[in-house]
Amino acid sequence: MPDTLRPHNKPPRTRRFSRVPVNVLIPNMITLLALCSGLTAIRMGLEGRFELAIAAIIVAAVLDALDGRVARMLKGVSRFGAELDSLVDFVNFGVAPALLLYIWTLQELKSVGWIAVLGFALCMALRLARFNVQLDDPDKPVWKSNFFTGVPAPAGAALLLLPLYLNKLGMPYIMEAHMPIVVFCAMMSFLLVSRIPTYSGKLLGQRVKRDAVLPVMILVVLFAAILLSFPWATLTILSLLYLAAIPFGVIQYRKLDKATQARSHPAAS
Repeated sequence: MPDTLRPHNKPPRTRRFSRVPVNVLIPNMITLLALCSGLTAIRMGLEGRFELAIAAIIVAAVLDALDGRVARMLKGVSRFGAELDSLVDFVNFGVAPALLLYIWTLQELKSVGWIAVLGFALCMALRLARFNVQLDDPDKPVWKSNFFTGVPAPAGAALLLLPLYLNKLGMPYIMEAHMPIVVFCAMMSFLLVSRIPTYSGKLLGQRVKRDAVLPVMILVVLFAAILLSFPWATLTILSLLYLAAIPFGVIQYRKLDKATQARSHPAAS
């Protein structure tokens, strides 16, 4: 079209890429680092280096805990970051631990073992999808933010690998208990998609008192030292304590729910 016939004689528009703020970029970089760690865990599992594989999943869990907090701290929360985080969580906590368990022992059962870990990965995908939907609920009471519906993704991944911890702790016969491990895998899959309320601790420790900063830092360093020195015992104890704490979370949730309903529907005087 000649320039004289172009509407209003406007020059052709050039498409420009919008700039991404650094405060949005940094949390997404942390999320991608977590993905690299999860994929590295799969590689370590394929090479039979399960100690390094579990260490990589732990690193992925730590980075997963950091990216959201960094995003909120930098005011860089975005819809893109939330979607990316869910996809990365599925790989790190759904695919990676399931493959590790299959490579470690369940491949001996062939199709049965594969179906068990496949079910876990599918339940993880459903659990993450449900979590994203629940984030958009504007009527949720504040206290409900202290609870997850079902077992969260990082905890589910850690619990699934409990048989491997026990094996490394000095129980070699665990590796041969294929069917009990399949049943255990099914139980962990159920916990992911269940409606069982589990304690999240999101509202706990958002702000630390000044006089408690030093003790908290010392406890964190001590925990890291214990985890590095006695990894299998520490992971086993933490997994068992988490499972034991689920009933207490259910009891507390029901008490708070009853109190909320009582305030919303007071008895007629």
